[in-house]
Amino acid sequence: MIHRVVFLSMHTSPLLTPGEGTAGGMNVYVDELARAMAARGIEVDVFTRRERPDVADVVEVSSRYRVQHVTAGPLRGVDTADLALFVTEFADEVARRMGQMASPPDVVHSHYWLSGWAAIVLKRRLGVPVAHSFHTLGRIKDLNRRSDDPPEPLLRIATEHEVIDEADCVVTSTPAEAADMLEHYGADPGRLCTSPPGVDRTVFHPGSKMAARWRLGLDGGPRMLYVGRIQPLKGVDVALEAFARLADRIPGLELDVIGGPSGSNGSSELGRLVDRVRELSLDTRVRFRGTVAHRALADWYRAADVLTVPSRSESFGLVAVEAQACGLPVVAARVGGLPDVVQDGRSGLLVDGWDPADHAQALAAVLTDGRLAEDLSAGAVAWSERFSWPATVDRFLELYGGIVARVGL
Repeated sequence: MIHRVVFLSMHTSPLLTPGEGTAGGMNVYVDELARAMAARGIEVDVFTRRERPDVADVVEVSSRYRVQHVTAGPLRGVDTADLALFVTEFADEVARRMGQMASPPDVVHSHYWLSGWAAIVLKRRLGVPVAHSFHTLGRIKDLNRRSDDPPEPLLRIATEHEVIDEADCVVTSTPAEAADMLEHYGADPGRLCTSPPGVDRTVFHPGSKMAARWRLGLDGGPRMLYVGRIQPLKGVDVALEAFARLADRIPGLELDVIGGPSGSNGSSELGRLVDRVRELSLDTRVRFRGTVAHRALADWYRAADVLTVPSRSESFGLVAVEAQACGLPVVAARVGGLPDVVQDGRSGLLVDGWDPADHAQALAAVLTDGRLAEDLSAGAVAWSERFSWPATVDRFLELYGGIVARVGL
């Protein structure tokens, strides 16, 4: 039986607001999974790198769930690629703190390639079983990256191969992600396990569109919504150009962009988007709302008429699940895990490629066909019921138990 689990999230803390800097769906995933496990009586410690001197060593998030800040490298934000310099330092401190625990962890579950590297260091040193979730893969990001977006570092690709080879289990969120690991990394299929994330239905559920708009101070016109980090990978540029094609066709249509710049070129990407909005004279119809607290997103989903997810790479797409749980139809790129998350023609519409005209056509169908919108809204709620944190915890506890039994601990 599993009693204690350590999560590694070196490059980003589950306490951060999604859409801010490095924070996105993975932060929500780690936080929600930790909360759900702690509610089952499992002791959960999440180790993350300290970026400020004023944060506590240990933050008690809830009963049995703690976030531990580890000093590794400078006490400031560091480019994700540069964090490789501090992985060993991070692993050393995690090992020291694990040695001070009342009982050793049954499993270390690492998240993202940097944490996977640290987990393999711990496995080699301490013999602790390791499960790993990548959330994004370097080779897959490179397949569809925009031409002006730099390729992923070779160090990342090499580390991903090493983690896949040495982890006791690699967790994928969708069958598509598992297929990517088999095709592009030569993964051992016996070490892969597919377990989709969940959604908190106490927060994300259908509600009154009018009431949500009143609470947010929005008017009653048609609304498109984008939620996510602002970087080329996420395709915000595609969403904007699609909106520009609809602005004259759909009177009063507005686009709300929720999220902040992320990555080394996030700020320049935001600047390009703002300049493009001005060039199109859409300043009053495209609103960059910045980051929003995770739970507050529910009202934005309820207030919108359609969510656009034009990502160039997406291992899962948590915002699409949350939106559907609120009854919001999704128009998404047919890439990565999104075809598993969005049921084409039932909970939303999938678009091949990233031509803004094609995305505009799909968005227009939802925005102008009331019957279709109603059917997709109902289908979105029904489809989202496949994703639940209790079910995810059940799968992980079974997975962890199997790992522990296999390594003989």
